[in-house]
Amino acid sequence: MKAMILAAGRGERMKPLTDRCPKPLLKVAGRSLIEHHLHRLKAAGITDIVINHAWLGEQIEQFFADGKRFGVNIQYSAENDGALETAGGIVKALPLLGDEPFLVVNGDIYCQYPFTRLPVLQQGELAHLLLVENPQHNPNGDFALVDNRLRSAKALNNKYTYSGIGVYSPKLFSGLSVEKAPLAPILVNAMTDNKISGSLYHGLWSDIGTPQRLAQINALIVGK
Repeated sequence: MKAMILAAGRGERMKPLTDRCPKPLLKVAGRSLIEHHLHRLKAAGITDIVINHAWLGEQIEQFFADGKRFGVNIQYSAENDGALETAGGIVKALPLLGDEPFLVVNGDIYCQYPFTRLPVLQQGELAHLLLVENPQHNPNGDFALVDNRLRSAKALNNKYTYSGIGVYSPKLFSGLSVEKAPLAPILVNAMTDNKISGSLYHGLWSDIGTPQRLAQINALIVGK
């Protein structure tokens, strides 16, 4: 399986930390967020990795190069005219990701999920999303999980937060052009057709969306 790390966001809420540093290069316990992902991916035997980038993306390429010193093979999908958002970024990178299901990991999260536990998409499934308990900054969650299937209905109460980790079939993006586009509407359409599965992860996870959250996760990790 190949993996894609999403690293094109500007990180507006992380200013001033992201004025001169792309958010996925911010450090937790002395390592950049992307480095943590690379180590866990390699440990799971996932070594073919695509990283997209836009804001200060040259720093990402300069630091990781071809990935050999991390034991992986990295290719880059540069969004030179500005970030394409999640769906647009994935569509642009599809030629590098191939025809088989691939893993997508948000570059601005810290998570200790063991990628060896990744599920295999079943026949007819277009994606499997890893969900987490709702953090304080997203108390209402994103999607409901009913019998291991994802639902978007607002009336459902058992809603959880999308972790930023998922396995995707290229078929989910079939027919889409390379343009700025969010992922959520595409997922919701597929959920309506009962084609998105999900599972709940209870381990350590943090969306590094603000300087305060970055400080909190560092204090938690370093303090252990």
